[in-house]
Amino acid sequence: MPKCNCVEINLSDIYGSNVFNASVMKERLPKVTYKALKKTIDDGLPLDPSVAEVVANAMKDWAIEKGATHYTHWFQPMTGITAEKHDSFISPNSDGKAITEFSGKELIKGEPDASSFPSGGLRATFEARGYTAWDCTSPAFVKDSTLYIPTAFCSYTGEALDKKTPLLRSMEALSKQAVRVLKLFGNTTATRVITTVGPEQEYFLIDKEMYDKRKDLIYTGRTLFGAKPAKGQELEDHYFGTLKERVSAFMKELDHELWKLGVSAKTKHNEVAPAQHEIAPIFATSNIATDNNQLAMEIMRKVALRHGLVCLLHEKPFAGVNGSGKHNNWSMSTNDGQNLLDPGRTPHENAQFLVFLCAVIKAVDDYADLLRLSIANPGNDHRLGANEAPPAIVSVFLGEQLTDILEQIEKSGEATCSKQGGELKIGVTTLPALPKDTTDRNRTSPFAFTGNKFEFRMVGSSASIADPNFILNTIVADVLSQIADRLEKAKDFEGEVQQILVEIVKNHKKVIFNGNNYSEEWVLEAEKRGLPNIRSTVDAIPALIAEKNVKIMEKHGVLSKVELESRYEIQLENYIKTINIEALAMLEIAKRQILPASIKYATVLANSINAVKATGVDADTTTQAGLLKDLSAVIASFKKNIQILEEVCEKASNAHGDTYEQACLYRDKVFAQMAVLREDGDKLETMVDRELWPMPTYGDMLFGV
Repeated sequence: MPKCNCVEINLSDIYGSNVFNASVMKERLPKVTYKALKKTIDDGLPLDPSVAEVVANAMKDWAIEKGATHYTHWFQPMTGITAEKHDSFISPNSDGKAITEFSGKELIKGEPDASSFPSGGLRATFEARGYTAWDCTSPAFVKDSTLYIPTAFCSYTGEALDKKTPLLRSMEALSKQAVRVLKLFGNTTATRVITTVGPEQEYFLIDKEMYDKRKDLIYTGRTLFGAKPAKGQELEDHYFGTLKERVSAFMKELDHELWKLGVSAKTKHNEVAPAQHEIAPIFATSNIATDNNQLAMEIMRKVALRHGLVCLLHEKPFAGVNGSGKHNNWSMSTNDGQNLLDPGRTPHENAQFLVFLCAVIKAVDDYADLLRLSIANPGNDHRLGANEAPPAIVSVFLGEQLTDILEQIEKSGEATCSKQGGELKIGVTTLPALPKDTTDRNRTSPFAFTGNKFEFRMVGSSASIADPNFILNTIVADVLSQIADRLEKAKDFEGEVQQILVEIVKNHKKVIFNGNNYSEEWVLEAEKRGLPNIRSTVDAIPALIAEKNVKIMEKHGVLSKVELESRYEIQLENYIKTINIEALAMLEIAKRQILPASIKYATVLANSINAVKATGVDADTTTQAGLLKDLSAVIASFKKNIQILEEVCEKASNAHGDTYEQACLYRDKVFAQMAVLREDGDKLETMVDRELWPMPTYGDMLFGV
């Protein structure tokens, strides 16, 4: 088995070694070009085409030195994964030889086939032209002998066909509105506000030989059948436990591969479920963090294979144990070095912090449907509401200190004090007294304040973080624009700030909840408060075209009504296709693997009864007969439910007309019948002889590495 060949390395030498980053640009570009490009990146100014020409030549030379023979415009279509088309640097000349060329035009613009990617009706097959545009704010890198150039992807008519474009637009929208507010607070040095993200990525590792025997994992990324093993996560012994040798070797190589690409992998550990793990990077701008996370998911899969493993990124690959999320740690920072969500030592006196904090709270309450939509996919439907993830109800955790401050503001219009963290004394002389945080953590909350950032815990492990972040940026930008409008007109600035804070706390405190979000009591309480509980992806998708949501997306130039309508269609079609593939895979496994194995075992039991009777000995065959009777009953039920699933699948796939109604049919009929069929299949697993069962079990996969 391949071993990690990354030993005795200098971390400072390896980090970013395959990235065309600022230090490389400074070294290879003329001063004037470097300054012009930096100004575009740092200040959001338009890119001069003459600058692109010089950058392209330097980028090509650097990439070729790194072993690159090709370049690709790397983009993020609405498939949720990345796409790339490779072109070589070679340009043949008249003497039969070739030179290497790469122009500014080739750097700036590419032309993939727009009709072959999800467009929700924006592009037809005969309208194939689309463009990729260089995103200079995210650095290019070399991987697999190719220069990768991060790009946005749009149609011939200018609509966004990707996940990067609305994210970039939303970052500009939030920056514009946040700077308006900051200027009113007297900040004259900040010209931009950057949203930063640190996504914690959860995943499972299983043995590849077992994976290859599971058609459900191959087709869908999750197990469609599987009985609960004798041991799961009950003992909580896997969480932060000692890394197994193969897993540790995988993690070491993964770190090194990511570091070379400038992905700041920082933390790694075992997660709660057996075979589950987590990796987390250091914060980066929302755009770069999104690119890096897409890159990380790709590299995780590749490195796992080198170690005879398979990396599972589905939100719920195994029923009955924790699913995998991607905690999206989000904050806002100025380009003069200030974290706008840092409370400071006296948050009750920090009016600017309180305004930005309350803006986020109001945004989460006003646009809870959009936030829920931003993390909606069929895989996450299995995870949300289970005991390892927040429910589908969006709420905010603030902790004791900030909740107390807001309660004071609501009652009197101001806060006069705040609870301090102090020191934590453990009671052992040789152990140091630890500085105690002012608030606890709440791992059950979907949107929790964690010191100087918000942790959006509802994001699914397989998803691009572009969606939750462009929506989060936009809804906060909208509330900040409302606040800026009022403050710019105010004659009494401090009085208006106070009034804004009081109004937001009174009107939106219902979204604040510091208790156990996993409890049934909270579901009932949330209903009393009027908070939406959007239980499925199908129910969440219409938020894309709700009038109030279209209005703010168009107001801030993030997505047009046409672009939103296309995404509405794309998400519904994705749900339909996903459930259809899962149902067909389930039928194949049921009919060609589980049913034959079960019948074979029933035959073995019947033959054993007949063999005993044939001996003429007066032997008791009650046990065998009882087993055969029970097994036959489940087989009959299983066969019946196979037929029902086939019928509902055919009805759903032949449904024409409204896409939303068809998606509802797949959810209410096909998906529901899949659960019924699975129940019988899992019963059969517990009854059929282990030697005859046609696939690895949960116990094999979860404990087989």
